[in-house]
Amino acid sequence: MLAVPVLALGMSLAGPVSQPVSAQSIQEGADAAKGDSTTTCLFNSSTCSDGVFTTITNAALYIIGAISVLMLIYGGFRYTISGGNEKDVTAAKNTILYAVVGIIVAIMAYAIVNFVIGQFVK
Repeated sequence: MLAVPVLALGMSLAGPVSQPVSAQSIQEGADAAKGDSTTTCLFNSSTCSDGVFTTITNAALYIIGAISVLMLIYGGFRYTISGGNEKDVTAAKNTILYAVVGIIVAIMAYAIVNFVIGQFVK
């Protein structure tokens, strides 16, 4: 039983000396570890049509904008069926106001994100 580790260590010590790891082999290892569908593009560039960050931010801003539009419709519906009740009218107006603010924020965020990403990628 004691001979097995000694033989294994002896074999590894007597084996050939390996060459130093070069940057080329590290990149080849990283490329080999990457999956086939993994993207290398984080931002939009001349080689990539859509980057990871751009896709994520555009999807999030699209969802925020869609929710704001739905809330705008919901606020209008609440305003229509309020029947003159001041409390319901005020709640409906606040819903409409916040929905419009949400749409404005989504549009401005889209413009700002695309401007910032455009400044990083040239």
